Amino acid sequence: MEYNNFIIARALHIVAIVMWIGGVAFVTTVLIPSIRSAKSIDNKLHLFEMLEGKFGFQAKLTTVITGISGFYMLDVMNAWSTMNWWIHIMIFVWFIFTLVLFLLEPLILHRWFHQKAEKNTEKAFFYLQLMHTILLSVSLIAVFCGVAGAHGLFF
Repeated sequence: MEYNNFIIARALHIVAIVMWIGGVAFVTTVLIPSIRSAKSIDNKLHLFEMLEGKFGFQAKLTTVITGISGFYMLDVMNAWSTMNWWIHIMIFVWFIFTLVLFLLEPLILHRWFHQKAEKNTEKAFFYLQLMHTILLSVSLIAVFCGVAGAHGLFF
């Protein structure tokens, strides 16, 4: 039975990561550039907050599922002391997103971005896209290393 639980945890882990990082990729490569390049939108900030707000719940839920399933698998495998370097990268990325989604964004970043966008929309959206691009790049590196490492590339 424990083996079946492990398989379910791994499947949930992968699905949650696909939804989470896929959403980040969409926001980074489609949503933000589309809003930045739109000439006729009077209130880009309102549109961005409305659309990204729909993704916020999904991002929070999938990072929670990713964390619970990932830490469960580490515990079942008793792998805490023998974690490979790519697992540390995955945990780091998960930690950064969890910190941003649950603490920094609601307490600091939302208000900061709103103030910056009201003063200079183009500059604020440039920095927003830059931040998302960095987070997406680090996330994709972690996904690549995790999959490649789990399949023996680094042995």
